[in-house]
Amino acid sequence: MTDAPLPDLGARQATSTSGYESGSNLPSHIGEPIVKVEGIHKYFGQNHVLRGVDLEVRQREAVMVIGRSGSGKTTLLRCINFLEEPTVGSIEVDGVRVDADPLHARDRRHREQIRQIRMRAGMLFQDFNLFPHMSVLANCIEAPTHVLGHSVEHATKRAEYYLEVVGLAEKRDEYPARLSGGQKQRVAIARALCMEPKVLLFDEPTSALDPELIGEVLVVMEDLAHSGTTMIVVTHEMHFAQEAADRVVFMENGVIVEQGPPEQVLNDPRHEETTHFLRRFLDR
Repeated sequence: MTDAPLPDLGARQATSTSGYESGSNLPSHIGEPIVKVEGIHKYFGQNHVLRGVDLEVRQREAVMVIGRSGSGKTTLLRCINFLEEPTVGSIEVDGVRVDADPLHARDRRHREQIRQIRMRAGMLFQDFNLFPHMSVLANCIEAPTHVLGHSVEHATKRAEYYLEVVGLAEKRDEYPARLSGGQKQRVAIARALCMEPKVLLFDEPTSALDPELIGEVLVVMEDLAHSGTTMIVVTHEMHFAQEAADRVVFMENGVIVEQGPPEQVLNDPRHEETTHFLRRFLDR
């Protein structure tokens, strides 16, 4: 595979998101749909966790998903990159579409489609999942060299670039055991970016951190959002959602109840369920 040039993370300027209305009056930096979730249902036994979710995410859009524990937020993320197999519906990422088919074994073509979706949709978890026996730099270049086929030289340059982006260039030769939780999560972000994903999926990336370490991770994520990284973030950090989101999606009982620009959803919600949820976080 040809080594790709490093991206320009300054391409997007912070832009007001007022006027967003689900496909019309979009902010000028937002592009065409790159993630399409259509009619997704997910059962775990008799537990109906997702109940017909439809969602489009556009290029360079930062979407924050909020809601109570058990509302289906994490399951939705895991279905997007097929860590969980949807029961009904379809997922499309960057033109690669896979229909749910949990009752049949996937043939080689379908397995390759899922692999392609996973390469396009990088996921970051509550736990950092760094390889403990590898240095920070080695963690960042492992997948680009073995999965993308990049040369070690190119992968190293890319890793150094993204470690600079997350503020950890000086930690390249350290091992995870010598890093704080916030530093580990920032390395995990750099490692995910090294794979050149079309969209980053964040599953409550600060929930496992001590309170004093949360801010350093959110600053990096906000910078990524303002620089045009396509992101879907499950979060309980409402101030972060207010500052970084182009769109906030509120989920309840496995469905999307409300979505729109953060100033509307967080400050002037239109549904009683959203208002009740936000009373836990915001001084109204």
